[in-house]
Amino acid sequence: MAVINRRGFLVTGSAAAAGAGLTGSAASVDAAPASAAEDEAFVQVGPEDPRYLDYISGINQRWVAEPERVVLPRTTEAVVEAVQDAVDRGKRITVCSGGHCFEDFVFNSETEVIIHMALMDQVSFDEKRDAFEVGAGASLLQVYEDLFAGWGVTVPGGICYSVGAGGHIAGGGYGMLSRQYGLTVDHLHAVEVVVVDRSSRAESIIVGRDSTGSELDLFWAHTGGGGGSFGIVTRYWFRTPGAKGDPSDLLPRPPSEIFISTVSWPWEEVTRDGFASLVDFYGTWLRDNNEAGSTGGSLFSWLMLNHRSSGSIDVIVQLDAGLPRARAVLSDYLAGLNDAIGLGGGEVRRSGVTDSRYSTTQRLPWMRGTRYIGTVSPTQTDPNMRGKHKSAHMRAPMPADQIATIYRHLTEKEHSSRFAGAIFASAGGAISSVGPEETAVAQRDSIMKLNYESYWQDPSDDEANLAWVRGIYGDVYAGTGGVPVPGSVTDGCYVNYPDADLGDANHNTSSTPWYELYFKGNYDRLLRTKREWDPQDVFRHGQSIGS
Repeated sequence: MAVINRRGFLVTGSAAAAGAGLTGSAASVDAAPASAAEDEAFVQVGPEDPRYLDYISGINQRWVAEPERVVLPRTTEAVVEAVQDAVDRGKRITVCSGGHCFEDFVFNSETEVIIHMALMDQVSFDEKRDAFEVGAGASLLQVYEDLFAGWGVTVPGGICYSVGAGGHIAGGGYGMLSRQYGLTVDHLHAVEVVVVDRSSRAESIIVGRDSTGSELDLFWAHTGGGGGSFGIVTRYWFRTPGAKGDPSDLLPRPPSEIFISTVSWPWEEVTRDGFASLVDFYGTWLRDNNEAGSTGGSLFSWLMLNHRSSGSIDVIVQLDAGLPRARAVLSDYLAGLNDAIGLGGGEVRRSGVTDSRYSTTQRLPWMRGTRYIGTVSPTQTDPNMRGKHKSAHMRAPMPADQIATIYRHLTEKEHSSRFAGAIFASAGGAISSVGPEETAVAQRDSIMKLNYESYWQDPSDDEANLAWVRGIYGDVYAGTGGVPVPGSVTDGCYVNYPDADLGDANHNTSSTPWYELYFKGNYDRLLRTKREWDPQDVFRHGQSIGS
């Protein structure tokens, strides 16, 4: 087996004993040489350990837990042991991969044992399965770097570098290459899951595309059913369906070079009409350039409608520079954006692409560009960041009344955070080439994925920021009960942008429950799978399947 394993850190302590099934104590951790620690099947961290505070919260500092212990396993067998111990002692388990969950599903007051997957981060080629193995604790940037360095391939995953593979993949996964190559789960071949049966026995099972019956259901549930409902994922295997031959032929090969364009229009130059025209152009262009395999259908962009207090409206665009007429398609797209907002003119030539005074374009090697885009955002690197998010899938360009509502909320008054707004991500292209029931991701014909969000640092600003996000979202979808009910224009919500408000009658006054907003008609199969594979509801959170 060929292996690249680039662990982000080494743990230099091992745990002492207490609790059924485990040899380590959460409350007492004895120092040990690194070599001894490396021999342990898992590391335990308790409240007296100096590492404890680093593992009881994630990226969103609104959520902090006080577990009796954090277990960091190194092997699947260690995960089984840790789960069995917690089940035997009646302890509430949560699992963490990268710590990017927007809600309190991992870090909350009921959490007693956190199983943290950080040490299970191997990226390798499994010759027996003829597929690429990815540990659930690997970060997305590590996955991209290791697959690319070792075999010249990739998976079309998310933009943020530190997101953990475990939860990202289970929720469907999408990113800058998704219009070209589909969702992350479109290339998923198998998954290893630690489950608990009706007799309270923990065990691991590997299920895949070639499974049958309830085992196929369990695999399918991990192609967009979200994390934390069925068991603990320890490993994923990737191979594009139908791919054969050398490992370098089994997954998509990323572009040799990409165009990356960044656009920034000063808010003081943006008019109400220009704003409306821009948002309409963005959605209309995606609707009209949606053919899988085409150059336009491969262009991916983010339209960041930031609050006026941020100073600007921004766009990031990525396009494979080797596709037919890539320069012309990109130039026309950028010109269309500038003309729509009414700030065209002043064009200059950079990197063979026509830019305006508001935009710059770079032609970069793919891996260098991926690192750049993934690490540049301060919302991903600020250690004190707090946040609230809401999502919507769009099947059509945004209606004029909804555009006007967004404009009003972005300009009406000053906001306590400059990191607030409505973020439009492009969808369609290859994403739409898979049917809504082939994976657990039901929203296959959407052209956009929206994220209404606010980030801030000071806990005293919580109430104002929560009110702002809830206000804009509720007003935009006021005609359908405050949420984007599936229909001809909107198509529900994205499970990897979880929003607890969807289950709150104060915020969702529609007749559509939260689980239909996420999963639509796929929920029944997910519920059947939950009852089969987690009959005692060991793996649960605020919006887990069946809750």
